[in-house]
Amino acid sequence: MKKVAIVLTLLIIIIAVFGCNHIYAAENIIDEKNESQLIEIKENEAKSLEEYKQKYGSDAYGLTAYILNLIRIYSIPLCFLGIAISAMYQYVIGIRKLDNQEKGLVAMVSFITILVICQILPLAFAIVVKFGRG
Repeated sequence: MKKVAIVLTLLIIIIAVFGCNHIYAAENIIDEKNESQLIEIKENEAKSLEEYKQKYGSDAYGLTAYILNLIRIYSIPLCFLGIAISAMYQYVIGIRKLDNQEKGLVAMVSFITILVICQILPLAFAIVVKFGRG
């Protein structure tokens, strides 16, 4: 048993050493096409942020609206993924284990609530800032 544990540990260390070197080498290779695409994405995002700042008339409000918009966009796939996983817990795994069925239902309700909040929050912010500020 000890021999197997030692061999497995050495194997993991060897894989980790060679794997890290390979990843480091892959990170250093960035050709001009990728670099120009990254610069273009950065410029587009900076322009979008400036548009939000001009639209709301303040740096703080513009930055907040920009961040809320990003949260709104990225919450959709993440919450759908969470809903799918919790549905598997509720309907597939929960058939055999009832405690997992309850966990799946709680997680599904939580993800749906998060999704609704993330979709409504930018709208509520826009209404409060536009009409509440005077």
